[in-house]
Amino acid sequence: MPFETLNVNKERAVLFAEIAAPPMNLLGPELVRDLVSLIQEAEADDAISVLVFKSADKEYFISHVDVTRIAEYREQAAKLAGEPSLGLLFRRLSTSRLVTIAQIEGRARAAGNEFALACDMRFAARETAIFSQFEPAFGQLPGAGGAQHLARLLGRGRAIEVMLSAGDYDADLAERYGWINRALPAGELDSFVKALAHRISGFPAAGQLAVKDRINAITLAPVEDFRRDSDLFGEAVRTPEAQSRIQAAMKRGFQTRGAELALARMLAEQGGDRVMRR
Repeated sequence: MPFETLNVNKERAVLFAEIAAPPMNLLGPELVRDLVSLIQEAEADDAISVLVFKSADKEYFISHVDVTRIAEYREQAAKLAGEPSLGLLFRRLSTSRLVTIAQIEGRARAAGNEFALACDMRFAARETAIFSQFEPAFGQLPGAGGAQHLARLLGRGRAIEVMLSAGDYDADLAERYGWINRALPAGELDSFVKALAHRISGFPAAGQLAVKDRINAITLAPVEDFRRDSDLFGEAVRTPEAQSRIQAAMKRGFQTRGAELALARMLAEQGGDRVMRR
């Protein structure tokens, strides 16, 4: 499986996909294209039952979408989702026969967090993992399932807190909130996830499929809700207010590796500047 932005390794019934899209694992059309192809090829291989996603970059799992290429990555998402929607693509991942695990080191923000939420399980490095759903800082609703998943996992109050604060949440707090399965020491994360993936893959595929089908029936929001959030994001991102905030953030270093290490502070400072000008 040759990919531009993924390093793939198969171990018996487990496929490990390492995200490698420098300089900061932005979710652009190349990465979306490769994710679509990976899911299609893995699902077509009956010998694969578990798919693990991790990052080659210890500071960024997936940073967020490339806001300068929204139409392009949506076009790639449509090749599997059937519609130009990242949210529907991620929901398609949730309903896959494959058991999916996100092994998170570094920043998983906005669509990066939504991708992790679409996976069946999430395990994060205590020292380095950071989670955020910051779209409301630009006047937008998360468009790829963030509101749907967070409300169900965290509850109403905490989901509103996470989204409206646009803040960074470390792995320990994410674990306490129910955002992730477990926070583990970075030195133990890889061996833990690998052992779990192989353990799961050793059991009958029929049991995996039955469990996922029933859990999804109970907890996964309907397609219509994902589609509505995707449409609302697409509408909001084109407004003058959103574009003004995006351009202001770009001038501060948004979508650059160094500046986004402290993205939460950047967003707070940008919000404070606007308040001062009123």
